[in-house]
This record gives sequence, structure tokens and C-alpha cells, in this order.
Amino acid sequence: LQFTPDLLPADLTGTEIYRPQDGSFVFRKGPLFHNLVLADEVNRAPAKVQSALLEAMGERQITVGSVTYPLPEIFLVMATQNPIEQEGTYPLPEAQLDRFLFAMSLGYPSLEEERRVVERHSYTPTESLEPLLGADEVLALREAVAKIPAPPNVIDYAVRLARATRPDDPSAPDYVGRWIRWGASPRASQNLILAGRARAACQGRFNVARDDVKTLAPWVLRHRLIRTFQAEADGETTDSIIARLLGDVADA
Repeated sequence: LQFTPDLLPADLTGTEIYRPQDGSFVFRKGPLFHNLVLADEVNRAPAKVQSALLEAMGERQITVGSVTYPLPEIFLVMATQNPIEQEGTYPLPEAQLDRFLFAMSLGYPSLEEERRVVERHSYTPTESLEPLLGADEVLALREAVAKIPAPPNVIDYAVRLARATRPDDPSAPDYVGRWIRWGASPRASQNLILAGRARAACQGRFNVARDDVKTLAPWVLRHRLIRTFQAEADGETTDSIIARLLGDVADA
């Protein structure tokens, strides 16, 4: 989906179509009813569109009029975002940002990477592509990852790390009060463990380690921290603040 300022909520959710044959209305599902949704330049759409997307991501359902429709059991939203200071963009609500598991900052490719991109740039037909996993396999893998245990000391570390980002928490270092206006919610500590389970599974391990939490902390936390003007004046990014917290929050 290409998000633009003239996008309407119905462009995502679908709408009721009037049938002149019998005077009835038929609901036609929108693109949010697919398993995978790519929201290109998500912060170009206005607030009403973000609200519709927030319900889909947070509740796994869509409400049109007085009827609520469940979304598919496998539902994933990926999004790209323009830099926040560019014209023609809308700041995303903190509650919506919190629904994303990861935030990745790509930046520009290196010289060699960009050279390979240019060399390989061509139209690639999709007819020859074959699926690697079916829906049942994806659900089975998701269930298996959810069963990977996380030791109490790892859970404790994830919770303490998330709490250390909150300016009003007694455990937060002094610089957090200067540089962070809003810290990470409890969803952040949940996602640190959830992502840790997935990383452990990818590496063939049967339990979550503190190293999983530390490695994934920048991806899980960077979009959940709202900096103060003092942080911007001091040249502190969310990544630099997270790196400092990882050094200051001791292992249990």
C-alpha cells in the first residue's frame, strides 16, 4: 500500500457497496485482510488512516460501521517511514509505534553494496517463485517459538532494562530524565523476550539468553523512546542512549 495524504480509512479496511438490484449493501474487504501488508511511507497518511491501522495491529480486527470483522490468524504489518522532519508527513502516534515489534534503521548502502544493487537491478518475474512455507507451517513454527522457555533471570533483565528507560522510574539513571521524555511501555519488555525466543530458535537453542535481549534491544526499543529537546541539543540519539543503558543496567 502506498500511503499518501489523500488516503482514506476505507482504502485500507474496505467499504460497503450498494447493490441497486435489491437495495442491499455488500461489504467488500480491503487490503488489510491479507496475511502480509507493506505500508510504504506509512507516516504520510493522516490520523484517521493511522487509527484504522492501529485497530488492525492492536486488536487483529477491523470495524466498519457497526460490524467488526476478524483479520486472518496470520497477520503481519511491515512499514517504511520517511524522516520525521520532511514536509508532508504526519507524526505517528506512540501507541501505533508500540505495536511494531522491531524498528530498523537502514541508512545508505556502502559503496560496494550500492554497486551490487545497480549491477543486479532488473525486472525479475515472479511466476517462477515457489512458496517455502504454508500457513500451517507458519502457525506451527509460531507455536513452537512461543514455547521456548525464558529463565527468570533473563525475564528480570528484560524488565529492568525496559523500566530503566522511564524517566519517573527510581531505577532509571540520571541521564534518562534529561534525554527521554517517554520511556518504553510494558509491551517492550514482552517483546524483548518474544524476540529473544525467536533468536534462540534461529540459533538452535532451547532457552533464551541475556545475550539475546542485549543484541535485540536496539531493534525493540529505538522506536519506543521519545527524546527530549535536551537530547537533541546534546546530539544523543535513541541508539546512543540505548547503548549507554545496556552498559549501565547490570545482569541479574
